[in-house]
Amino acid sequence: MNTLEFRSLSGLVALYATRMFGLFMVLPVLTLYIDKYPDSNALLIGIALGIYGLTQAVLQIPFGMLSDRIGRKTVIIAGTLIFLLGSLVAANADSIAGLIIGRALQGAGAIASTVMALLSDLTTEENRTKAMAAVGGSIGLSFALAMVAGPIMASAWGLSSIFWLTALMGVAGILLIIFWIPSPRTVNQVTATEALAAPRLLLGTIRNPQLLRLNFGVFVLHMVQMASWVAVPFFLKHSFDLELRSHGMLYLLTMGLGFILMLPLIIIGERRQKLKQVFVGGVLILAAGEILLYVSGSNFPLFVIGMLIFFMGFNLLEATLPSLVSKIAPSGSRGTAMGVFSCSQFLGAFIGGAVGGYIAMQLSYGIVFLFAALMLLLWAMVAATMAKPRHWGTVVLDLGNFPFLHVEHVRLPRDCQGIEEITLIPERQLLYLKVDRSLFSQQKLDDVLACYAAGHPA
Repeated sequence: MNTLEFRSLSGLVALYATRMFGLFMVLPVLTLYIDKYPDSNALLIGIALGIYGLTQAVLQIPFGMLSDRIGRKTVIIAGTLIFLLGSLVAANADSIAGLIIGRALQGAGAIASTVMALLSDLTTEENRTKAMAAVGGSIGLSFALAMVAGPIMASAWGLSSIFWLTALMGVAGILLIIFWIPSPRTVNQVTATEALAAPRLLLGTIRNPQLLRLNFGVFVLHMVQMASWVAVPFFLKHSFDLELRSHGMLYLLTMGLGFILMLPLIIIGERRQKLKQVFVGGVLILAAGEILLYVSGSNFPLFVIGMLIFFMGFNLLEATLPSLVSKIAPSGSRGTAMGVFSCSQFLGAFIGGAVGGYIAMQLSYGIVFLFAALMLLLWAMVAATMAKPRHWGTVVLDLGNFPFLHVEHVRLPRDCQGIEEITLIPERQLLYLKVDRSLFSQQKLDDVLACYAAGHPA
């Protein structure tokens, strides 16, 4: 990895990680500050928790498309400024309405897909997968650190301190974008299609039954996660009398053990091609965790076991779902599929906060866990109907180098074994081939293309 790539990766990972760190720190503490805002209730606190997901879901794909027109860094700076404004509004809010507006503005700086597209523009093909993995890993690390830091900061300096720190990280992010992260010389159309949504592919991607199952799944996953964060802090404080500064250490313990316990399942799923079985099992593990949280009552050890199983299932599914989307997405539409997937995730966070708050207000905080368990059991039934993922790969052909393919490309699956799907993206002059790696031969494809070029199809 050269100096340019190192600067790109380190800067964008820092930008993305600190942003998510600021958003996550609120999750384990906000429910406990219901009395800070005299006009609040459990429903409004739940909305404040999840409202960032609604604005993220609405604006993420449009911001990504806009970055193709006005530049990646311009969109990222604008999104970070909106995020900074939202943090300042939330820090100074003295009403629940002000807090909700601040959280909505934080989410409105929806730059996730644009950051990934810029990273693709600034890295070579051989380093791109590692770079994407580094960003993904930074999100998980941010979540773990935020679960510890949020309760500690809130107990020492109050809820507003979290938003002030988030605002400072927004300022640091803008400085990173301007002075550290390089500007791409050109937009890489091949990688842009893999990172950003393409308008013409949206409808087909949304209707894809296999992707629809995964989009429903990530919606449910983040719905139950956000609903659970309405209830978990409440139980730790009011049922078990655990001081706020101790909440973070409990989260760290259960998250860490949950991560260790899920690793063997990930290995089994990938190496033994048991991904579907592990995936459905992960949903049932998460449901079991919610059931234990529901039945624990005043039994603190049982509640802790429920949290451990919850994090085990959640970590497993968070790692598995994006991998499944990549395997199932039609050729050339990975960026579109991931865009729809992310929108489903953020929308689930919003609905989870709102529904969790409503259930807590109208029924009880414990019923939130029962609701989550029932939704997960429904998801398990849907997931059980998915097709077994295959070992797919993608081959991209630039039509500028193969002008004869505008007519001949429809014959490629017949003439070259292992090509399963073809997607033509005319506005970018790209042809995407989805191939079965166990059958596909690059040499055979090269021979077929040579025959096409000579005017003698194989």
